[in-house]
Amino acid sequence: MANMSSRPRYCPAPCERQNNTTQPLTSIASDVWHPLISCPADFPLELFEIVVSQLIHHPEYNSTLILRSDTLADISHDFPSSIPILEGLHPLRCIHRKLLPRRPGRDEGLEQFCTLYGATTTDDQSNLPTTLVLTPMISPGSSLPYYHPTVSHLAFRYISSEPPSLRIEAVLLPNTPTDLNSRLYRTSLSLLDTLHRYGWGTMTNYKKRVIHDCLVPREAYQDLYLIMRERHKYLVDLWQESTDPLKHVYEDIGIATFLMLFWKDTFGNSDLSNEAREADHDCPWKHWPRPPAGFLDFGCGNGLLTHILIAEGYDGQGMDLRARASWSHYPQSTQDHLHVHAFDPTHTLYSPSPFLKEGIFIIGNHADELTPWIPVLSTIYSASGYISIPCCSWAFEAKYERSSTANFVTPSTEFVEKLNLGGDGVYVSAYSMYRIWLASLSLHCGWEIECETLRIPSTRNWAIIGRKRTSRDSGDDLEAETNARNIVQRVLDRGLFKTRKPEGKFGDH
Repeated sequence: MANMSSRPRYCPAPCERQNNTTQPLTSIASDVWHPLISCPADFPLELFEIVVSQLIHHPEYNSTLILRSDTLADISHDFPSSIPILEGLHPLRCIHRKLLPRRPGRDEGLEQFCTLYGATTTDDQSNLPTTLVLTPMISPGSSLPYYHPTVSHLAFRYISSEPPSLRIEAVLLPNTPTDLNSRLYRTSLSLLDTLHRYGWGTMTNYKKRVIHDCLVPREAYQDLYLIMRERHKYLVDLWQESTDPLKHVYEDIGIATFLMLFWKDTFGNSDLSNEAREADHDCPWKHWPRPPAGFLDFGCGNGLLTHILIAEGYDGQGMDLRARASWSHYPQSTQDHLHVHAFDPTHTLYSPSPFLKEGIFIIGNHADELTPWIPVLSTIYSASGYISIPCCSWAFEAKYERSSTANFVTPSTEFVEKLNLGGDGVYVSAYSMYRIWLASLSLHCGWEIECETLRIPSTRNWAIIGRKRTSRDSGDDLEAETNARNIVQRVLDRGLFKTRKPEGKFGDH
């Protein structure tokens, strides 16, 4: 095997240019298999099933046109008649999956059999898969969607030669080219690269750098996101800011989708009758549970996130230093919930904010200097929870600096690992340290720490979330509130926090 210090170089070669001693697959039927491309296998046969399982369960990693795959059945006997019968191989397992397109209005979904075969021998490796065959299920008169190669079967093989190799073969549909410039060859080139990479990752116990879907299931999020995108994509054409509409519109649709599902899970079952639910069967979220006192979007900027949530029936307010050009183009129902306000968190001890109340859910999406105040205010006002998506690194009175900003707890390795910061386990960047500091602050203010890497088009997509208190008795809860109030008092005593003045001028978000 290759040196474990780095991934071996991916060295693919077209099968037509090789002197292969291993014959192509042979079907009992009249199917003709065409070897397309191969490369060295830098992992043992024992890992093949683990490696190809990534191809089976995550096809979206190889095509931006695929949203995901849903497993419909996992079969270990009574195999479907449409899978190929291969000489010298016997089926071990067949996964019936459905490929879901990222753009349902443009591409169709596709059901597919993913069959693992083992060698028909009597030795100990007879139950080890050596071949994966993908078989699309096409109705008579229909055609394959664009994202699928024009083949009736596509096979991934582990060939135990010396040295071992990986090979892709296919049963072609009529008039399918296989030259080096063909779409089928280029797709196979990418698929084999993925297989090679997964093999090396499995060999070295690769740990995924970024973990998604910790708090909201991927399937539920993606299904609702597609609906929300169709309902609000018109906003791209109506964009009033100088910033990129594609990024901002789809980012806020993604955050709104996450919050809707997160609130549904967090705030329990709705008390509405079945009749009320059925009245909005096309928009079931209209009756989903939500924060008891609504939401407050700190530093709402262009107001888009507030607008989407208001439009979908959620109660809340957006607050920022200045009105944006977008605000006046939203319907009046949204404009009534957008406010120009310079919030001063140091006044909360003696002059309660009209926007904060018990049971509110606080949203801090790139809230700049208000970011560290979110868990503090959530504690003082007995909020129902908060989500903070930090961007610029702010402490209470100035930019965050690791050397001069006081820590609240000394985070343990276990504590840091739970934050889902990504990377290789060495958290030395300024932004990573800032996120650790924010999590420590939340803990100091009595919140259990939950984190999510959001599925949004932004490099600043890490969210820290509070919805549960760490307190187990009234004494602990009182201590957390005391900690939060002491923070406010210390900042007030130093007199360094400067509230920016409200601005009437439109500007960029």
